[in-house]
Amino acid sequence: MAYIKNIFDRNFLEYASYVIKDRAIPDLEDGLKPVQRRILHSLFEMDDGKFHKVANVTGHCMKYHPHGEASINPALVVLANKDLFIDRQGNFGNLYTGDDASAPRYIECRVTPLAKDIFYNPKLTEWTGSYDGRNREPVLFPAKIPVVLVMGVEGIAVGMSTKIMPHNAVEVLEAEIACLTGKKFELYPDFPTGGFVDVSDYRGGNGKVLVRAKLDTSDPKRILITELPFGSTTESIINSIDSAARAGRIKILGINDFTTDKVEIEIKLARGVYSQETVDALFAFTECEQSISVNLLVIKDGLPAVMTVNEIIKYHAKQLVKILTKELELEKKELLDKLHLRTLERIFIEERIYKGIEKMKTAKGVQDAVIAGFKPFLKEAGQRGVSQDDTEHLLRIPIRRISLYDINKARDEMEQIKTRIKEINGHLKNIVAYSVSFLKGIIAKIKNNEEIGGGVRKTVIDVFSKIVAKEVAKSDVELKYDARTGYLGTNVSGVKRAEVSPFDRILAIRKNGMYTVMDLPEKAFIGADAWWIGAADKDILAKTVFTIIYKEKESGFPCIKRCVIEGWIINKDYFLVPDGALVLHIDTRLKFSFSVKYTPKPRLKVLSEDFKAQNFNVRGLKAGGIRLSAKEAESVACKT
Repeated sequence: MAYIKNIFDRNFLEYASYVIKDRAIPDLEDGLKPVQRRILHSLFEMDDGKFHKVANVTGHCMKYHPHGEASINPALVVLANKDLFIDRQGNFGNLYTGDDASAPRYIECRVTPLAKDIFYNPKLTEWTGSYDGRNREPVLFPAKIPVVLVMGVEGIAVGMSTKIMPHNAVEVLEAEIACLTGKKFELYPDFPTGGFVDVSDYRGGNGKVLVRAKLDTSDPKRILITELPFGSTTESIINSIDSAARAGRIKILGINDFTTDKVEIEIKLARGVYSQETVDALFAFTECEQSISVNLLVIKDGLPAVMTVNEIIKYHAKQLVKILTKELELEKKELLDKLHLRTLERIFIEERIYKGIEKMKTAKGVQDAVIAGFKPFLKEAGQRGVSQDDTEHLLRIPIRRISLYDINKARDEMEQIKTRIKEINGHLKNIVAYSVSFLKGIIAKIKNNEEIGGGVRKTVIDVFSKIVAKEVAKSDVELKYDARTGYLGTNVSGVKRAEVSPFDRILAIRKNGMYTVMDLPEKAFIGADAWWIGAADKDILAKTVFTIIYKEKESGFPCIKRCVIEGWIINKDYFLVPDGALVLHIDTRLKFSFSVKYTPKPRLKVLSEDFKAQNFNVRGLKAGGIRLSAKEAESVACKT
């Protein structure tokens, strides 16, 4: 058994680690989940400037992603609808209505230039074998911007989950520039569906946000929803409004959806109901307002880590500097190699060193002749000199190229190389300024792209308090009680005891002095002849003094107890009087007189006695009652 348990434990841990790292949680480095990374890699490999059928992209991606098209197609559609890294052609679904995309064989896509600028650099990318060992795929892309913040992401793994809000791409890059230049910055979510957002409790991406739809209430008899809160569609909004209307929480005549490329939901209001007084109810009872809890969990250095928005910006600012430094150093090295070869080619052709190999009969003799021919020009060849690889390169120059060699053109090319090397040296010395310049270039490209809205913020940041449904709900539900059968509720044929809201809780004091606080019932049994029924409003009950007159179980002596009901647990039964005592009267008046009638007995001359309730102190809920007399009580009659 211990052996089997160890196998289960090990396999579960491996599975959990796999789901966390390779399925659900994005990597901080490039902000992508594995399936998204493989999709982009496939598009880079297939890129020829033309659109590709999504079905073909999916088939290509299956070489790298072992989970089939069922996971690739939806991920590609979601990635394409971000409008940043994939160009679309065809029906990729509707972000507002929630309609699905067309079949993969009908829609097309291609990678955008922006994606190449941000992700694509095969020489700096770390590679690993694909799942079947036949191909290579990237471990991580060297991303130059914090993609995880720009796109946003949601994922559920084993024992953990992530929910990262999307942010405005331009604002993210401006925040990164501020970080590089030592300035303060703030970054808040921006949603593609627009609407309003309250970020008072955002807490750097690990709190919550309140999101609201944008409502047009200019017409007093109808409301137009023109922008959606994040996470909702027109269908879900309409369903929530319809449910609220059926429950009687809002009063409408009808609802129409005219959404196309813009949101337009029309709500026609009932007679006597107007726009301004309905807005709060829409926010309280429908998806027009939602609270979204966020959790910024990413894979950092191979391990899951909870980070803040500012920490991610700082991380990527440093990463950008490192990546650009590596790119410049790599380009400089390649240019130096090219300059060295161009210099050797010029000497080889101008000084006719190739003539010295005509008489040689062996390969070694040819190489030795070339090296010997360069001895007078070693100073021009530079510190590298002439290696065996260099001689191989020179010997592969075709005769046609030698005969058409243009000295001036070659010198101009070498001057251009030297100029570029000088520029690179300048960038390396001022790498932060170069990084800022790179980010500004990306910002300019985003702003010039009208297809994605030019990087303009879509969601308005505002401060608004969450609408509490209980405060908005109208107290127009009839609470009825049938004293004969003992049933209480909204679905009971009895006497109306109160008008309450659907969110009210009800306090019922039974005939035996037991009280219970319950949610508004449709039909609940509390027993016949209950003493008191009403809404359990703590503010009202805190000012309500209950006077309970009862007689003791053994002696029958009358007692009075005055108390305030302040706290309770829902659906838990409490007793106002000792067990077995008989309640004679319960009252909520502060001042009143009552008469206690005693049971007639031999030598008992006084059969009735008057008292004033206000003469007795209000005591704690758990305190015992005060004995009124040492005579057996029969009944109580109230006066005033």
